[in-house]
Amino acid sequence: QVQLVESGGGLVQAGGSLRLSCAASGRTSSVLVMGWFRQAPGKEREFVARIKWSNGSTYYKDSVKGRFTISRDNAKNTVYLQMNSLKPEDTAVYYCAADKSWPPITYVYWGQGTQVTVSS
Repeated sequence: QVQLVESGGGLVQAGGSLRLSCAASGRTSSVLVMGWFRQAPGKEREFVARIKWSNGSTYYKDSVKGRFTISRDNAKNTVYLQMNSLKPEDTAVYYCAADKSWPPITYVYWGQGTQVTVSS
């Protein structure tokens, strides 16, 4: 099993920045990819970004390219999501996820989520 704990959410004005963190523990050696998802009120959960653990290759949802950056710290088993130029439409609960397969099909491990609210 792998446990994921997110932190770093909060309230920020439009144009501001936040950095989310996701600390992984347990059988982290089985993890091949980690990702960030988000779910806004009344909407389905959507993919935001992912990073391959072995080589750091990344992939982003189009609407966050150039504003969000996903990164990892292997020594700390932690993945980050740096969010700049935030917009009100980025408001959502952000979830960290991990998968044991590549490419990822169904992320099997999930964190509890952290709220990000962007005011206009």
